[in-house]
Amino acid sequence: MIGRRAIITLLGGAAAAWPIAARGQQHTERRRRVAALIGWTDANAERTPTLAKELVRGRPDVILAATTPVTVSVFRETKEIPIVFAIVSDPVGAGLVASLSHPGGNVTGFINVEAAMGGKWLELVKQIAPSMKRAAIMFNPNTAPGGGSYFLGSFEDAARSLAVESSTLSVRSAAEIEQAIKSLDGTEAGLVLMTDSFLGANQSMIIARALRHTIPTICDPASFARDGGLLSYGPNYADLFRRAAEYVGRILEGVRPADLPVQIPTTYDLVINLKTARALGLDVPPMLLARANEVIE
Repeated sequence: MIGRRAIITLLGGAAAAWPIAARGQQHTERRRRVAALIGWTDANAERTPTLAKELVRGRPDVILAATTPVTVSVFRETKEIPIVFAIVSDPVGAGLVASLSHPGGNVTGFINVEAAMGGKWLELVKQIAPSMKRAAIMFNPNTAPGGGSYFLGSFEDAARSLAVESSTLSVRSAAEIEQAIKSLDGTEAGLVLMTDSFLGANQSMIIARALRHTIPTICDPASFARDGGLLSYGPNYADLFRRAAEYVGRILEGVRPADLPVQIPTTYDLVINLKTARALGLDVPPMLLARANEVIE
Protein backbone atom coordinates (compact mmCIF):
# COMPACT_ATOMS: atom_id res chain seq x y z
CA MET A 1 0.00 0.00 0.00
CA ILE A 2 1.04 3.60 -0.60
CA GLY A 3 2.01 5.42 2.58
CA ARG A 4 -1.04 7.69 2.66
CA ARG A 5 -0.24 9.05 6.08
CA ALA A 6 3.02 10.43 4.74
CA ILE A 7 1.17 11.97 1.82
CA ILE A 8 -1.56 13.67 3.87
CA THR A 9 0.64 14.76 6.75
CA LEU A 10 0.76 18.16 5.13
CA LEU A 11 3.37 20.80 5.82
CA GLY A 12 1.46 24.08 5.51
CA GLY A 13 2.94 26.24 2.80
CA ALA A 14 6.24 24.41 2.58
CA ALA A 15 7.67 22.12 -0.05
CA ALA A 16 8.22 18.60 1.22
CA ALA A 17 9.13 15.27 -0.30
CA TRP A 18 8.88 11.75 1.06
CA PRO A 19 10.40 8.53 -0.27
CA ILE A 20 7.56 6.02 -0.75
CA ALA A 21 7.65 2.43 -1.87
CA ALA A 22 4.98 1.64 -4.47
CA ARG A 23 2.82 -1.45 -3.96
CA GLY A 24 4.57 -4.64 -4.99
CA GLN A 25 8.07 -3.15 -5.02
CA GLN A 26 10.91 -5.08 -3.46
CA HIS A 27 13.19 -3.33 -0.98
CA THR A 28 16.03 -3.49 -3.47
CA GLU A 29 14.16 -1.44 -6.06
CA ARG A 30 14.30 2.33 -6.37
CA ARG A 31 12.09 4.04 -3.83
CA ARG A 32 9.57 6.44 -5.28
CA ARG A 33 9.35 10.05 -4.17
CA VAL A 34 6.14 12.00 -3.62
CA ALA A 35 6.42 15.74 -3.09
CA ALA A 36 3.79 18.10 -1.71
CA LEU A 37 3.26 21.83 -1.83
CA ILE A 38 0.44 23.20 0.28
CA GLY A 39 -0.37 26.90 0.53
CA TRP A 40 -2.40 28.49 3.32
CA THR A 41 -1.09 31.92 4.22
CA ASP A 42 -0.22 35.20 2.51
CA ALA A 43 3.48 34.70 3.20
CA ASN A 44 3.35 31.27 1.64
CA ALA A 45 1.47 32.57 -1.38
CA GLU A 46 4.24 35.07 -2.04
CA ARG A 47 6.83 32.29 -1.85
CA THR A 48 4.86 29.80 -3.95
CA PRO A 49 6.68 30.31 -7.30
CA THR A 50 10.07 29.86 -5.62
CA LEU A 51 8.91 26.79 -3.71
CA ALA A 52 7.43 25.31 -6.89
CA LYS A 53 10.75 25.68 -8.71
CA GLU A 54 12.56 24.05 -5.79
CA LEU A 55 10.08 21.18 -5.69
CA VAL A 56 10.27 20.42 -9.42
CA ARG A 57 14.06 20.67 -9.37
CA GLY A 58 14.08 17.66 -7.04
CA ARG A 59 12.41 15.54 -9.77
CA PRO A 60 9.87 13.67 -7.62
CA ASP A 61 7.77 10.93 -9.18
CA VAL A 62 4.47 12.64 -8.30
CA ILE A 63 3.58 16.05 -6.87
CA LEU A 64 0.59 16.64 -4.59
CA ALA A 65 -0.55 20.29 -4.76
CA ALA A 66 -3.25 22.08 -2.81
CA THR A 67 -4.99 25.37 -3.69
CA THR A 68 -5.27 26.89 -7.14
CA PRO A 69 -2.30 29.32 -6.87
CA VAL A 70 -0.03 26.48 -5.73
CA THR A 71 -1.16 24.05 -8.43
CA VAL A 72 -0.83 26.69 -11.17
CA SER A 73 2.69 27.55 -9.97
CA VAL A 74 3.77 23.91 -10.02
CA PHE A 75 2.16 23.34 -13.43
CA ARG A 76 4.11 26.28 -14.85
CA GLU A 77 7.32 24.53 -13.82
CA THR A 78 6.62 21.10 -15.30
CA LYS A 79 4.48 19.51 -17.97
CA GLU A 80 6.08 16.12 -17.38
CA ILE A 81 5.94 15.26 -13.67
CA PRO A 82 2.44 14.02 -12.71
CA ILE A 83 0.54 16.47 -10.49
CA VAL A 84 -2.45 15.55 -8.31
CA PHE A 85 -4.33 18.54 -6.92
CA ALA A 86 -6.85 19.12 -4.15
CA ILE A 87 -8.67 22.30 -3.11
CA VAL A 88 -8.94 23.65 -6.66
CA SER A 89 -12.39 24.94 -7.60
CA ASP A 90 -12.11 25.56 -11.35
CA PRO A 91 -9.25 23.55 -12.89
CA VAL A 92 -10.57 24.06 -16.43
CA GLY A 93 -10.81 27.84 -16.02
CA ALA A 94 -7.36 27.88 -14.44
CA GLY A 95 -5.91 26.14 -17.50
CA LEU A 96 -4.83 23.05 -15.59
CA VAL A 97 -6.91 20.47 -17.47
CA ALA A 98 -8.72 20.29 -20.80
CA SER A 99 -11.90 18.93 -19.23
CA LEU A 100 -12.98 17.19 -16.03
CA SER A 101 -13.61 13.84 -17.71
CA HIS A 102 -10.48 13.96 -19.88
CA PRO A 103 -7.74 16.05 -18.19
CA GLY A 104 -5.44 15.49 -21.15
CA GLY A 105 -2.05 16.25 -19.61
CA ASN A 106 0.07 15.70 -16.52
CA VAL A 107 -2.51 17.10 -14.07
CA THR A 108 -5.61 15.64 -12.42
CA GLY A 109 -7.21 15.78 -9.01
CA PHE A 110 -10.16 16.78 -6.91
CA ILE A 111 -12.36 19.86 -7.06
CA ASN A 112 -13.25 21.25 -3.65
CA VAL A 113 -16.25 23.46 -4.49
CA GLU A 114 -18.49 23.55 -7.56
CA ALA A 115 -19.81 26.80 -9.03
CA ALA A 116 -23.35 26.08 -7.79
CA MET A 117 -22.15 26.41 -4.21
CA GLY A 118 -22.45 30.21 -4.36
CA GLY A 119 -26.22 29.87 -4.36
CA LYS A 120 -26.27 27.16 -1.70
CA TRP A 121 -24.21 29.30 0.69
CA LEU A 122 -26.64 32.19 0.29
CA GLU A 123 -29.68 29.96 0.82
CA LEU A 124 -28.22 28.73 4.12
CA VAL A 125 -27.59 32.29 5.35
CA LYS A 126 -31.16 33.23 4.44
CA GLN A 127 -32.52 30.27 6.39
CA ILE A 128 -30.73 31.33 9.54
CA ALA A 129 -31.31 35.08 8.98
CA PRO A 130 -34.75 35.32 7.32
CA SER A 131 -34.92 39.12 7.73
CA MET A 132 -31.86 39.53 5.46
CA LYS A 133 -32.55 42.07 2.71
CA ARG A 134 -29.10 42.37 1.18
CA ALA A 135 -26.55 39.73 0.30
CA ALA A 136 -22.88 40.40 -0.40
CA ILE A 137 -20.20 38.03 -1.65
CA MET A 138 -16.56 38.78 -0.84
CA PHE A 139 -13.46 37.72 -2.76
CA ASN A 140 -9.98 38.73 -3.78
CA PRO A 141 -9.88 38.89 -7.61
CA ASN A 142 -6.21 37.92 -7.54
CA THR A 143 -6.82 34.60 -5.77
CA ALA A 144 -10.50 33.68 -6.15
CA PRO A 145 -11.58 31.17 -8.82
CA GLY A 146 -12.16 32.88 -12.14
CA GLY A 147 -11.05 36.18 -10.65
CA GLY A 148 -14.24 36.10 -8.58
CA SER A 149 -16.64 35.16 -11.39
CA TYR A 150 -16.81 31.41 -10.72
CA PHE A 151 -19.50 31.53 -8.01
CA LEU A 152 -21.24 34.75 -9.06
CA GLY A 153 -23.84 33.24 -11.38
CA SER A 154 -25.30 30.87 -8.79
CA PHE A 155 -25.04 33.52 -6.06
CA GLU A 156 -26.94 36.10 -8.09
CA ASP A 157 -29.56 33.57 -9.19
CA ALA A 158 -30.17 32.64 -5.56
CA ALA A 159 -30.39 36.31 -4.56
CA ARG A 160 -33.11 36.90 -7.14
CA SER A 161 -34.98 33.81 -6.03
CA LEU A 162 -34.79 34.88 -2.39
CA ALA A 163 -35.74 38.48 -3.22
CA VAL A 164 -32.62 39.99 -1.69
CA GLU A 165 -30.37 42.67 -3.17
CA SER A 166 -27.00 41.27 -4.20
CA SER A 167 -23.61 42.97 -4.29
CA THR A 168 -19.94 42.05 -4.64
CA LEU A 169 -17.11 43.03 -2.32
CA SER A 170 -13.72 42.91 -4.03
CA VAL A 171 -10.86 43.07 -1.51
CA ARG A 172 -7.10 42.83 -1.78
CA SER A 173 -5.89 43.74 1.71
CA ALA A 174 -6.84 43.41 5.35
CA ALA A 175 -7.81 47.09 5.38
CA GLU A 176 -10.18 46.56 2.46
CA ILE A 177 -11.73 43.56 4.21
CA GLU A 178 -12.36 45.67 7.29
CA GLN A 179 -13.95 48.46 5.26
CA ALA A 180 -16.08 46.04 3.24
CA ILE A 181 -17.55 44.38 6.32
CA LYS A 182 -18.10 47.74 7.99
CA SER A 183 -20.08 48.90 4.93
CA LEU A 184 -22.65 46.17 5.61
CA ASP A 185 -23.32 47.24 9.19
CA GLY A 186 -26.94 48.23 9.78
CA THR A 187 -28.16 47.13 6.33
CA GLU A 188 -29.74 43.78 7.32
CA ALA A 189 -27.13 42.08 5.16
CA GLY A 190 -25.62 38.63 5.03
CA LEU A 191 -22.13 37.83 3.80
CA VAL A 192 -20.87 34.95 1.69
CA LEU A 193 -17.13 34.34 1.53
CA MET A 194 -15.80 32.70 -1.61
CA THR A 195 -13.42 29.80 -1.24
CA ASP A 196 -10.30 31.91 -1.65
CA SER A 197 -6.81 31.39 -0.21
CA PHE A 198 -6.54 35.11 0.61
CA LEU A 199 -9.75 35.13 2.62
CA GLY A 200 -8.66 31.91 4.29
CA ALA A 201 -5.44 33.56 5.40
CA ASN A 202 -7.51 36.36 6.96
CA GLN A 203 -10.18 34.12 8.43
CA SER A 204 -9.70 35.11 12.07
CA MET A 205 -10.00 38.81 11.31
CA ILE A 206 -13.09 38.27 9.15
CA ILE A 207 -14.81 36.29 11.91
CA ALA A 208 -14.09 39.00 14.47
CA ARG A 209 -15.22 41.87 12.23
CA ALA A 210 -18.39 40.09 11.11
CA LEU A 211 -19.35 39.50 14.73
CA ARG A 212 -18.55 43.09 15.69
CA HIS A 213 -20.81 44.42 12.93
CA THR A 214 -23.48 41.72 13.47
CA ILE A 215 -23.18 40.29 9.96
CA PRO A 216 -24.24 36.63 9.51
CA THR A 217 -21.45 35.06 7.46
CA ILE A 218 -20.78 31.72 5.79
CA CYS A 219 -17.66 30.11 4.33
CA ASP A 220 -16.81 26.61 3.15
CA PRO A 221 -14.18 25.14 5.54
CA ALA A 222 -15.44 23.65 8.80
CA SER A 223 -12.69 25.59 10.59
CA PHE A 224 -14.61 28.79 9.86
CA ALA A 225 -17.52 27.85 12.13
CA ARG A 226 -15.29 26.06 14.62
CA ASP A 227 -13.20 29.21 15.02
CA GLY A 228 -16.22 31.43 15.67
CA GLY A 229 -17.87 32.03 12.29
CA LEU A 230 -21.63 31.52 12.06
CA LEU A 231 -21.86 28.84 9.37
CA SER A 232 -19.65 26.68 7.25
CA TYR A 233 -20.71 24.42 4.44
CA GLY A 234 -18.29 22.66 2.17
CA PRO A 235 -16.49 19.44 1.37
CA ASN A 236 -14.87 17.22 3.93
CA TYR A 237 -11.24 18.14 3.25
CA ALA A 238 -9.81 15.08 4.95
CA ASP A 239 -11.83 12.96 2.54
CA LEU A 240 -10.54 14.98 -0.44
CA PHE A 241 -6.94 14.37 0.58
CA ARG A 242 -7.56 10.67 1.17
CA ARG A 243 -8.94 10.40 -2.35
CA ALA A 244 -6.02 12.43 -3.71
CA ALA A 245 -3.67 10.00 -1.98
CA GLU A 246 -5.38 7.16 -3.82
CA TYR A 247 -4.72 8.94 -7.13
CA VAL A 248 -1.07 9.37 -6.17
CA GLY A 249 -0.89 5.64 -5.51
CA ARG A 250 -2.43 4.77 -8.86
CA ILE A 251 0.00 7.05 -10.68
CA LEU A 252 2.94 5.44 -8.90
CA GLU A 253 1.62 2.13 -10.18
CA GLY A 254 1.73 3.36 -13.77
CA VAL A 255 -1.64 5.04 -14.47
CA ARG A 256 -1.34 8.32 -16.40
CA PRO A 257 -2.92 11.49 -14.95
CA ALA A 258 -4.62 12.02 -18.33
CA ASP A 259 -6.54 8.78 -17.74
CA LEU A 260 -7.80 9.76 -14.28
CA PRO A 261 -10.85 12.07 -14.44
CA VAL A 262 -11.06 15.11 -12.20
CA GLN A 263 -13.58 14.32 -9.48
CA ILE A 264 -15.95 16.37 -7.31
CA PRO A 265 -16.51 16.05 -3.56
CA THR A 266 -18.76 13.27 -2.32
CA THR A 267 -18.94 14.28 1.34
CA TYR A 268 -20.08 17.71 2.57
CA ASP A 269 -20.18 19.08 6.11
CA LEU A 270 -22.54 21.69 7.55
CA VAL A 271 -21.25 23.21 10.78
CA ILE A 272 -23.28 25.69 12.83
CA ASN A 273 -21.90 27.79 15.68
CA LEU A 274 -24.81 28.34 18.09
CA LYS A 275 -22.75 30.61 20.32
CA THR A 276 -22.18 32.96 17.38
CA ALA A 277 -25.84 32.73 16.36
CA ARG A 278 -26.89 33.86 19.82
CA ALA A 279 -24.38 36.71 19.75
CA LEU A 280 -25.92 37.83 16.44
CA GLY A 281 -29.43 37.55 17.86
CA LEU A 282 -30.40 34.72 15.52
CA ASP A 283 -32.54 31.66 16.19
CA VAL A 284 -31.37 28.65 14.22
CA PRO A 285 -34.33 26.78 12.67
CA PRO A 286 -34.71 23.24 14.07
CA MET A 287 -34.69 21.79 10.54
CA LEU A 288 -31.32 23.41 9.87
CA LEU A 289 -29.94 22.09 13.16
CA ALA A 290 -31.12 18.62 12.19
CA ARG A 291 -29.17 18.85 8.94
CA ALA A 292 -25.93 19.91 10.61
CA ASN A 293 -23.01 17.51 10.83
CA GLU A 294 -21.67 19.48 13.78
CA VAL A 295 -23.23 22.01 16.15
CA ILE A 296 -20.95 24.13 18.30
CA GLU A 297 -22.54 25.19 21.59
